Amino acid sequence: MAEPGPSLFGLSRLTTLVSSLVVALSSGTNYVVSAYAPQLGSRLHLTHTQLNFIALGGNIGVYTSGPFWGKLVDARGPRPLLVGAFVFLLSGYLGIRSLYDAGLDDGERLSQLHIGLLILCSFFTGLGGNAGLASAINSTAKSFPDRARAIVVGIVMSGFGLSAFFFSSISHLLFPGNTSGFLLVLALGTALPMILGFFFVRPVPLSPADASYAVEQGEYEPLSAADPTSFENPNTSHTHLIPSSDDEGDEDSLAPSFPDPPRPRRHSDLSRKHLHDSVELSPSASLIGFQHRSRSRSMSMVRAPNPVPKLEKIVEGRGVDITAWDLCKSGDFWIMCCVNMLLSGTGLMYINNVGSIAQALFAKGNPAYDEVEASVWQAAQVSTVSLMNFSGRILIGFTADFVKSRLQRPRSYCLTLVAGLFILSQAIMLSVEDVQSLWLASALLGLAYGSLFGVMPTISIEWFGLSHFSENWGYISISPVVGGNLFSLVFGHNLDSHDAPGASEVARADAGLPSSHQCIEGRECYVASLYVTLFACFIALGLAIWAGQRDWKDRRDRVLRGDHMEEVIWEGGGEAAGTEN
Repeated sequence: MAEPGPSLFGLSRLTTLVSSLVVALSSGTNYVVSAYAPQLGSRLHLTHTQLNFIALGGNIGVYTSGPFWGKLVDARGPRPLLVGAFVFLLSGYLGIRSLYDAGLDDGERLSQLHIGLLILCSFFTGLGGNAGLASAINSTAKSFPDRARAIVVGIVMSGFGLSAFFFSSISHLLFPGNTSGFLLVLALGTALPMILGFFFVRPVPLSPADASYAVEQGEYEPLSAADPTSFENPNTSHTHLIPSSDDEGDEDSLAPSFPDPPRPRRHSDLSRKHLHDSVELSPSASLIGFQHRSRSRSMSMVRAPNPVPKLEKIVEGRGVDITAWDLCKSGDFWIMCCVNMLLSGTGLMYINNVGSIAQALFAKGNPAYDEVEASVWQAAQVSTVSLMNFSGRILIGFTADFVKSRLQRPRSYCLTLVAGLFILSQAIMLSVEDVQSLWLASALLGLAYGSLFGVMPTISIEWFGLSHFSENWGYISISPVVGGNLFSLVFGHNLDSHDAPGASEVARADAGLPSSHQCIEGRECYVASLYVTLFACFIALGLAIWAGQRDWKDRRDRVLRGDHMEEVIWEGGGEAAGTEN
């Protein structure tokens, strides 16, 4: 007799959730780059463009490693990733700290080799951070059923967004004004929690009631005699079962045979998935103990031998597990990539440069410029972005689940809301002319950015399945590299063009500014870059609306065809797993 799995909020699941949150909290320190980048640039005489290259090294490490880490965690579990996260985070931040401590003499310039080492160390921090996050999200997504998945994934992702605030606050309390100490905190504070995750972050199997049609390694999960499965099928569409030639005429092989849908492959909750009209069983397939249940809730039960044959999906659609080349042929995949590229690129541009923005606004018309006070405004923006990033990842989880369960609309509708938040943040940023008002733009940008990465993984599961979730999400996560590189380099070039040597030196001296690279023209230092990102956000809004309409039309067409399972009822629980409309 199969034993029931742990309860939804049992100790094992909560342990995985809390441990995953701690790991995610230690994985998002790429967002804290603005808290030390201006000081790094001042000490090593780096231009804003060079600083953006260093920051982008971390972003490239995060986003390009997604497919590799995803494929590895799907195949081998979270532990190899947590070991890699420990090594990369520790070596990356200690490397940046050693170069910062070495410093430069007056008039000396950093060699290309040392700039390359800084970019490499930043790349390592991105690799390590994404390894930790991938292990945390994968374990959480596979430990909770669909009805709670968006919320718990949002909670874990919120830790990733809160990371910058958490570490900058610790550094401010323990090492105020000490950038070297801050980098040491980043090195140890990000690496050591991975040891905790190594022992406690793991997927917890779903209970029979929640693991409807859950599978492992591409095969069905066998059912024992004590685990009957009940269906209610209110439509008249039928999925055809093709018995093997060995079973023809054998009354025991199908007793009796009815056209209820077979158990689909790799779906963790059938009530939230769709079945397809054309399904074939492999020639070796056989089903035993299959009993029909009428529309008045008579029982049907599916039995599958072990090893269990795989189903071949003839009709492709949302909810079918696909990956790799099949993913690249999906229009939904490219829509997600484009939306992610445009919106995350906007967010990364702001996050990587908000420290410089704060300093530029603080320096304009300020004859009593003080670096310590400027660093306070700089840290305030980093903290604001981080806190709202954290909040957005939690709020969008509740919102997405509400939209689907209560409003009976696709979760992809939330992408339109996210794109609208990005547009609002850029519009407000265009109007900000003093550092005291910058917090509002930072808050909206952080909320929008957190919401984007809070809802995207759940949509990826809905569209492309759970079995290869981490690998698929890794492919989608490559797209921010394009947007982040493009917008950040445009921003850095724009900022450097307003920092012409010689022309601003007198004004810099009058303002009490150091002779290092620092634009003192306020809003004019970067406003041209904001027009680029605002235009990109409007394009993303159009794509988000299109994605939502495609998703809704797909669901509507399935209902009209009767190609869906309206309700799944599990014996013993007495509770419907959900209704799909």
